Amino acid sequence: MQYSQSTQSENDSLYASPNDEFIPGKQGAYDLSTIRVSSKSRTTAVAGAIAGMIREHNCAEVQAIGAGAVNQAVKALAIARSYLHRDNIDVIFLSYFTAVIIRGEERTAIRFRVEPQEVAKA
Repeated sequence: MQYSQSTQSENDSLYASPNDEFIPGKQGAYDLSTIRVSSKSRTTAVAGAIAGMIREHNCAEVQAIGAGAVNQAVKALAIARSYLHRDNIDVIFLSYFTAVIIRGEERTAIRFRVEPQEVAKA
């Protein structure tokens, strides 16, 4: 398992500089494409955000804390894959754990790195 340490307050932006490169395990790894999911997130809205990030930036990061949030994130990943399939884009998901600080407490989050994959031709 891979763990990284990252800190963030509620007021921090979801986005960093477009020149920042995501490196798993990098301190403060909230970058250009971090999409945070809660148990109350609408899966189609999250899926649209994922698909948009893939189309625009060629990668996305999805983060969830808790079983309900992870459930919504996984469903959103499957829906995003179907959205992108219409554009002949297939994606893969790489998952890992990360420690985040929320309101001064350390929590374990799961992150999904989403990357395009060449579509197999039949």
